[in-house]
Amino acid sequence: MTVYQHKNGRWYYKFQINGKEINRAAKGAKDRRQAEKVEAVEKSKVCQGIYGLEEMGKMLFDELKEVFIKYTKENKRSWQRDMSALNHLTPYFKGKQLKEIAPFMVEGYRAERKKQTKVNGEPIKPATVNREIEILRKMFNIAIDNEWTDKNPASARKVKPLREDNKKERYLEPDEEVRLLNECTGYHSYLKPIIICALHTGMRKSEILGLRWDCVDFKEKYLTLLDTKSGKVRKIPVSQTLLDILKALSKNRSSEFVFTNPETGKPYVDFKKSFNTICKNAGIENLVFHDLRRTAGTRMANSGVDLVVVQSILGHAEIKTTMRYARPVPEQKLKAIEVLDNYSKINESTIDKSSQV
Repeated sequence: MTVYQHKNGRWYYKFQINGKEINRAAKGAKDRRQAEKVEAVEKSKVCQGIYGLEEMGKMLFDELKEVFIKYTKENKRSWQRDMSALNHLTPYFKGKQLKEIAPFMVEGYRAERKKQTKVNGEPIKPATVNREIEILRKMFNIAIDNEWTDKNPASARKVKPLREDNKKERYLEPDEEVRLLNECTGYHSYLKPIIICALHTGMRKSEILGLRWDCVDFKEKYLTLLDTKSGKVRKIPVSQTLLDILKALSKNRSSEFVFTNPETGKPYVDFKKSFNTICKNAGIENLVFHDLRRTAGTRMANSGVDLVVVQSILGHAEIKTTMRYARPVPEQKLKAIEVLDNYSKINESTIDKSSQV
């Protein structure tokens, strides 16, 4: 019998009965001794047939899917992305009992997905397939926690993630910003205040589109973000440029939301097509809206703003995420080398004076 503490802090026990491995969380255990007591009790129950090992894993994938849908809608802001992954997983695993889904089957699903293409004919990216396997892995973790099965065929140890093509992070250059904003005319004029908001706050697209007027403090000049990725309330100061734009928009407000689609009276759902159009017209390549957030973070970091302050504005949970925006530019590198050069000159001068004495 074995008990161990996972990196998440929880205690687990593991043992075998007739060649079948049992690996579960030691519920309520706060230390090794308590985990061993839980293990002894649970092993006794298994031996007595209370759990009925032959019943383990008979739940259908379809049933687990319904449980997961409820979980993701209640706990994740990105639940719609999870639903997209489920739409691809379902045809392959539908009707299967959990105990029938083995790592080899998961590998088979992955192989099939790699052969498929998008609607536009482009191949499915490895990152997309990895995200889908992550959803399957989470589903089985839920099943294990509820003792509907005892193994996860999609664990990273059994199914290694596909190698992803790391793309170079994109930032908006000053001249590109001018060209981009100049294209925000006519039908696309609504994008100009949204783009400026992104560049002047580093807010995520969902945070911008969900911004309400009651979260805009014109007197104190700051925005209060309530619906954030981290779930924590975040306050962001407003620049004078953005403040003037918000004041102009407030004169014609027709909704509780700041950026409202005049045709629907509701906030914009997405503007990917329009954003791609103005980028194309401006001669800007490989730019997505989220790059504006990266641009804001990089501009603050490279201007000497303390990374802790940048972290607070961007709403990063960990400082290491913010550190990616501290992108050294040639001038900064040269300045750093000059510091070393000056240090050496001072040291040489000291040595020369010592030798003359």
